[in-house]
Amino acid sequence: MAMEPCSIFEDVAGRLEAQGSTEANRKTHPGYWIKDLKSLLCTANVEDITFGTGHQIYTRKILPAIEAAETEVVLVTCFLARSVTLDDLGDSLRKLSVKAQRNGKLIKVRICFSSSSIWQKLLQTSSLAGQIWPEAKWGLPRKDELQGLDMEVKSIFQLPFSVMHPKFAVVDRQRILLPSCNVSWEDWFEGCVDLNGAVVDQFVRFWQSFWAGEEDRQVKITNSTPFSNQQTSAIVREAYAVFLPSPHHRFSLPWVSSEQPPATPLNIYLLTVFTRAERGIYMQTPNLTSTVVLSAILQALERGVDVTILTSRRLMRLEQIVTAGTTTERSVRSLIKRYQALKQHQTSPRDLEAGFVPSHAGRLIVRYHKMRDAIDQLEVEPAQSHLKLTIVDGKVAIFGSGNMDRASWHTSQELGLALTSESLVKQVWQSLSIAMEGRSVTEYDSDKD
Repeated sequence: MAMEPCSIFEDVAGRLEAQGSTEANRKTHPGYWIKDLKSLLCTANVEDITFGTGHQIYTRKILPAIEAAETEVVLVTCFLARSVTLDDLGDSLRKLSVKAQRNGKLIKVRICFSSSSIWQKLLQTSSLAGQIWPEAKWGLPRKDELQGLDMEVKSIFQLPFSVMHPKFAVVDRQRILLPSCNVSWEDWFEGCVDLNGAVVDQFVRFWQSFWAGEEDRQVKITNSTPFSNQQTSAIVREAYAVFLPSPHHRFSLPWVSSEQPPATPLNIYLLTVFTRAERGIYMQTPNLTSTVVLSAILQALERGVDVTILTSRRLMRLEQIVTAGTTTERSVRSLIKRYQALKQHQTSPRDLEAGFVPSHAGRLIVRYHKMRDAIDQLEVEPAQSHLKLTIVDGKVAIFGSGNMDRASWHTSQELGLALTSESLVKQVWQSLSIAMEGRSVTEYDSDKD
């Protein structure tokens, strides 16, 4: 079967084990998975899927989880900016500190980020060892306010544009929260997956291999009480999962370098499922400028696969131009023109006269995010869509930090998680459809040409 998980992984592993891919990946960091690709396989219990603004996701999901921690919190984000979300994170850390002191023990907290301001990126070390900061430097509570916590704040960034883009939280090494949002002021449409089970070890290993200091790499934290979420029943248990790291690479100008992206697990997995798709691809991404992705979409359409894309207008346009030499809007217009040319070729009168049986291109729908017309005065309305989610054939869902832009595919460190479960995808689609109702406008629908 096209979306059979073991078969997909065999294809992915075969491409990663190819000589060129292996040699290139040996130079990347982290690269612990290179010697044992099967170590990326695991299972996951999915407790919940949440959609909303970044602030809503933090206040409803991530911060309550942090406040409930007993031994350790690891919070990894790309952008750590002064904002209401950062203020609320500080309040949660104060509460956690008070609880720890009341119980007579220290709780370990590690906050990892890549970007906070242009000055931080210009002035900090480019070493992958990173830089340790005082807690209050970037708007977190002072050390004397967090005496119940063993606290460390660390940043890693490499000039000019190599950000570490993953976002996740690990609580007591038993629970994972995988959001698309940063700790920032950005009121955008986001998502968050609440996970536990064997998948937790994957995130811990990734953090230890890249972010953790020597002491944290050695420490193993055990908790005799297994994780349980009494408030909700799991969407799915023991879902087949593939952990998909994508190490950062040095920036290269789009017009003077190869358009072939680095052969990382995330990149190769996405290209593999695009190639294997038989019925439909749904892609929600903040930006769409990767020529490799655009070509893969067109090839899928040519095979008769339906493709729906939901993206944003005018989001981080300067970044798009610098890193990709184009914008999402230009890329979308180009895709539509290429698709229309494909359809015209497939129905060419010359081919019909020659007796060729015409193939039928899949349906292409492109939508842009828009704010709802009727805005609830009690809720902040997302101005853009920042969700990163790909669904293939109603069976595979890929969550994580990676966009479908050139920066994510060629330069920045990314992290994805592929989950194979029809029941999970059905639940995700139902929740997403409700959350996105009234929040998109159709730019193009091939059925209405």
